[in-house]
Amino acid sequence: MQIGFCTDPATLATLPSPPRCDFIEGHVVNFLAPEAPDADFAPRAAALRAGGYPMPAANVLLPAALKCSGPDIDYARLDRYAQNVFRRAKEVGMTLIVFGSAGARMVPEGFPVAKAFEQYVDILRQFAPLAEANGVTIVVEPLNRGECNLVNTILEGAEAVRRANHSAVKLLVDIFHMLRNGESPDDIVKVGPLIRHAHVAENKDRAALGVNRENVRPFLRALHRAGYNDRLALEPIWTDLPNQVGPALAELRQQLADAGY
Repeated sequence: MQIGFCTDPATLATLPSPPRCDFIEGHVVNFLAPEAPDADFAPRAAALRAGGYPMPAANVLLPAALKCSGPDIDYARLDRYAQNVFRRAKEVGMTLIVFGSAGARMVPEGFPVAKAFEQYVDILRQFAPLAEANGVTIVVEPLNRGECNLVNTILEGAEAVRRANHSAVKLLVDIFHMLRNGESPDDIVKVGPLIRHAHVAENKDRAALGVNRENVRPFLRALHRAGYNDRLALEPIWTDLPNQVGPALAELRQQLADAGY
């Protein structure tokens, strides 16, 4: 299993020593800056190349104001935005884009959730050929019910992937969101063939692994049983990144080893 953590190259450059990890995961809106000119993106790409770590993935595909559910979807803007996302992802060797985006996905009050789900699936279908043409896979990220009201569980995420029915659309397992929802680790095994990426943080305070000594081994064992052995990124709320990242990576390695990896 390759392990990494969510950060940006500028933050990485401020750490006192290089973290012992395989990759970093970026942020689409902040790093790829899809609605900014190419000249604004160029320094970010240069900082990544100088950072010494690959960035194969980025999360938060859409800003909150660029809706993908409800009555105010701007499909033309979404298409322009996606063209830049996937083109720039290819330029920096990125192969995974995480489609969480709670604000963009939030279903407005009074709008039918079933219709919003169909809209989300339609946008996955709209984005998929653009992603595929640039060697990128979109991974659907289920978000806990406290943060979003559309595609909350791993089983709902799997249904969105199946409905999109495209090889460039797969599933992300986020252990933090599963913990918040009270989902069973066994659900991971049910959707195993669809999984292409994973995130983890502790349930309490969305802390880095080890802060509250939470045990996520049942979920890691389920990933192992599902045959998943690709990438797993720490995605906590960092309160002291320089001092937390090393112990969190070490704790993740230990729990992975205990889970059979």
